[in-house]
Amino acid sequence: MLRRSKGYSPSVLLLAIVVGAVAICTMARAQTQDNPQPKAEIFGGYSFLHPGVNVNGTSLDLENIPAGWGAAVTFNVAPHFGFTADFGGHYHTFPQLGNTNVHLGTFMFGPHIEARTSHFTPFAEALFGLHRVAETNSGVSDNAFGLAVGGGLDVHVARHLDLRLGQVDFIHSKHTLSFNSTPADVTFNSIRYRAGINILLGVAPPGPPPSASCSVQPMDVYAGEPITANARAVNFNPKRTLSYSWTVSGGKISGKDSTASIDTTGLAPGSYTAGATITDGKKGEASCRASFTIKERPKNPPRVSCSANPSTVLTGTPSTITCSCSSPDNAPDYPVQTSISNWSATGGRISGSGNTATLDTTGAAAGPITATATCTDSRGLSSRATASVNVEVPPPPPQASKLNEITFKRNSARVDNTAKAILDDVALRLQRESDAHAVIVGFAEPKELKPAKLAAERAANAKEYLAKEKGIDPSRIETRTGSGGGMKAEIWFVPAGASFNEPGTEVVNVPPSRVPYGRHAAPTRKPMKKKAPTTR
Repeated sequence: MLRRSKGYSPSVLLLAIVVGAVAICTMARAQTQDNPQPKAEIFGGYSFLHPGVNVNGTSLDLENIPAGWGAAVTFNVAPHFGFTADFGGHYHTFPQLGNTNVHLGTFMFGPHIEARTSHFTPFAEALFGLHRVAETNSGVSDNAFGLAVGGGLDVHVARHLDLRLGQVDFIHSKHTLSFNSTPADVTFNSIRYRAGINILLGVAPPGPPPSASCSVQPMDVYAGEPITANARAVNFNPKRTLSYSWTVSGGKISGKDSTASIDTTGLAPGSYTAGATITDGKKGEASCRASFTIKERPKNPPRVSCSANPSTVLTGTPSTITCSCSSPDNAPDYPVQTSISNWSATGGRISGSGNTATLDTTGAAAGPITATATCTDSRGLSSRATASVNVEVPPPPPQASKLNEITFKRNSARVDNTAKAILDDVALRLQRESDAHAVIVGFAEPKELKPAKLAAERAANAKEYLAKEKGIDPSRIETRTGSGGGMKAEIWFVPAGASFNEPGTEVVNVPPSRVPYGRHAAPTRKPMKKKAPTTR
């Protein structure tokens, strides 16, 4: 006969609880959910049991029970966590027990933890509840507390269906049963294996598939300018490491992450495409493309300007022509070289190299001369510029000119009042033009007394008047005598830079006469001596 259970070992129960908790925590951290977790799961399938019976401390070698079934309902209340109600039954006739038909049944409840991936769902459970042993021959049964700790692996085959490859549980319970009318403590340390299907209820609809978007900045560039490409991943598993593979239809692209650099050196104008493929190492994959344009470079002619220094010259004097030339399209990443050539001029002779030329005006007629140069860039575009040089004929050299003449009386070299008035005008002219000088040429008639000396004194007396009476520096006055007749002295004005080359004259240097100008001094009379009075 079967009797009521005496209970279970607290230490065994505590060990089972600890093992179950460790398994739950470990598996919850092992994987992250990759497919939607259902709200409820219903399992049904085949069950195999190794009884593991111990009677009064002695192991009883009972054969395995291959005929069994299992069922469970799990309610998930949080990510990775739920509660399971488990049912099971096993039926077998044991020859060792006198062909006794035994039914072992369980009804347990406890926490359930699982970690869902894209293909598999490992899980663990710790269940507590009823463990029933029934002898169907006699209709006698015994119920005791049972503990089941274990786990298994499901394979995800459809949105609402998993295939349970296997579940292995350790089941512990203690009963008091009667063997041959003798009560005995019977302990069950069973190993249970299950397999079947798991129906998933309340599965959230699958999220949007992974996608990607690409962008480039800037979108329009000249060849040689860099471009930055970016790829944005959407709806990928945030717990997985993404890898990026970049391609470009022109140029060179470099980058392993969400950002890449495009080298556009040497690309012809047109449209190009950069693309990225993003994968998460599993089934998650998405691609995107972005277009950019290589603009055609502007083709503006070079800018050139020329100048002349000096811009006005006398005939025979050279002028330097300088030109500056540059391309408005020149850029650090697009150098455009320029050069000056083809020098020409409308007059004179021009020669040069580089940006500078020399205009020789020897023999050129008075008037403007236009110098021209051509600037050509490395693309073959050219522009011309001019500079003007005004050529002037030098003025005639200054000449000595006769200002006036003064006359003298026969055989006299005295400068009278009429001559003084003329010399006063000469003095004013010399004072106004301080860099000029005067030449006084004296003449005499052959019939006059000592004509050579008289002619020299007439020039010397005029110089004496200008120096003494008008303050003219004597070094600015030259005296000469001339051939030919005439009782006179000619006064010549010689400006700066001019010379006196009048023929028939020669330089003389004689002192002025005793009375060079003005009246003669009255003779001095000697005082008369008084006679002594006569004494009579």
